[in-house]
Amino acid sequence: MSASDARDRLIERLSRRRDTSERVLEAMRSVPRHEFVPDATPERAYADRPLPIGDGQTISAPHMVAIMVDLLDLEAGDRVLEIGTGCGYHAAVTAELVGESGAVYGVEYVAHLAEAARDRLERLGYGGIVDVLVGDGHEGWPEHAPYDAAYLTCAAEDGVPDAIVEQTREGGHIVAPIGGRAHQELVRLTVTPEGTDRESHGGVRFVPMVDSDS
Repeated sequence: MSASDARDRLIERLSRRRDTSERVLEAMRSVPRHEFVPDATPERAYADRPLPIGDGQTISAPHMVAIMVDLLDLEAGDRVLEIGTGCGYHAAVTAELVGESGAVYGVEYVAHLAEAARDRLERLGYGGIVDVLVGDGHEGWPEHAPYDAAYLTCAAEDGVPDAIVEQTREGGHIVAPIGGRAHQELVRLTVTPEGTDRESHGGVRFVPMVDSDS
């Protein structure tokens, strides 16, 4: 099976879900997921499940990427903070939604993953939209704040770090898995003048956020 055929089959499966918008489906149709898992066959690259990318990290299942970017309510021109860039796939889907007038700022703790993601995104045409920093996700990326939205691709055991909330504008959304290895839930925070409003979107399982003190 060719990569394009495998991708079409994935999008068809995702289209049957009620929690995936057409706009997000089109963004995912535009991103060659097999380029982000180069050792996988097309069938494996476009299977709806997470895959290892090294260093104990994973590329999220496509349906989870779709759910998370949908919850952000992104518009063209938005500036988005990503914590946990990994191989860069999630950032590429986000870039499709914010377009050339927007920006995605990714923070990745593992240096060689960040460097590989940066090179891959540049090669695939996302270099003008996505920038990747090697750093501690707990600190966000204050240089480019405020952000219209932010998301974590790793589970924050004690909740979304304060720095990320502070770097997201009022009215902006933050989507993140929260909890430890035993139990995690996907939450969406909306930043308000008083703090944040929180919604739960079900149980999930993500790799834990790296503790910079460990």
